[in-house]
Amino acid sequence: MSSAPKKQALFIASLITLWYSSNIGVILLNKFLLSNYGFRFPIFLTMCHMSACAAFSYVSIVFLKLVPLQLIKSRPQFIKIATLSVVFCASVVGGNVSLRYLPVSFNQAVGATTPFFTAVFAYLMTFKREAWVTYAALVPVVTGVIIASGGEPSFHLFGFIMCISATAARAFKSVLQGVLLSSEGEKLNSMNLLLYMSPIAVLVLLPSTLIMEPNVLEATLSLGREHKFMWLLLLVNSATAYAANLTNFLVTKHTSALTLQVLGNAKGAVAVVISILLFRNPVTVMGIGGYVITVLGVVAYGEAKRRFK
Repeated sequence: MSSAPKKQALFIASLITLWYSSNIGVILLNKFLLSNYGFRFPIFLTMCHMSACAAFSYVSIVFLKLVPLQLIKSRPQFIKIATLSVVFCASVVGGNVSLRYLPVSFNQAVGATTPFFTAVFAYLMTFKREAWVTYAALVPVVTGVIIASGGEPSFHLFGFIMCISATAARAFKSVLQGVLLSSEGEKLNSMNLLLYMSPIAVLVLLPSTLIMEPNVLEATLSLGREHKFMWLLLLVNSATAYAANLTNFLVTKHTSALTLQVLGNAKGAVAVVISILLFRNPVTVMGIGGYVITVLGVVAYGEAKRRFK
């Protein structure tokens, strides 16, 4: 192998490692803060994430020029981005709230149903139909989660509802993005979209935090005095949230759609294994079996979609 392909392979391997580390890291840190550390403020935590994304996105695009800056060209385009930002907020907050009540392993199992919700919203909003084989592949996706729910020792109904809602909102956002920003003049790459969505998300989350988590500052300051690494944890967690978005963009740019799909499926499984080892949450054969069925369904769905385009 010559020097150039070796360097390219090393670069892609490093990107994938960083992508895995940041994505799994932010989930585990969220769980640790919200469940094990006594930090009970998922909306404020999401606001910290969005603030970090806004600041780091600005530095990355305006100063470091990782991608060209794309300007908002019209008021309608801004309204569309603001709408996406609200949906994006709902998905992140829902996911963080669910981590207060559910183990990461079950959270990831439910999150794996994203393709099901994407297919439903794509059909309802764009009337886009897939081949019947593609829809058939979604049956094990849903069946697996039903089985995993029945076999989950730490099942919590409210946490489950929030997790399903977050998963549906994530799928809705991806379909809505395709609908709203469909014209060539309005399309933004994911890094520029994050640059504009993050500050809007902060403006939405600030009043929500003050109303729904009124004692957040007092409790956070108290935790900061009690645990000397509290502020460092929040800072690392917020920076990791941005790193997850950045590495997702870079991996998408430098690998094929199929590679990304395979890596994405494997990432969920890796997160489940690490979380079980770290948090020691009880698992059952039924729960693991349900998750495996869901992942196999997601793999079959991706393959069917690729073959029956």
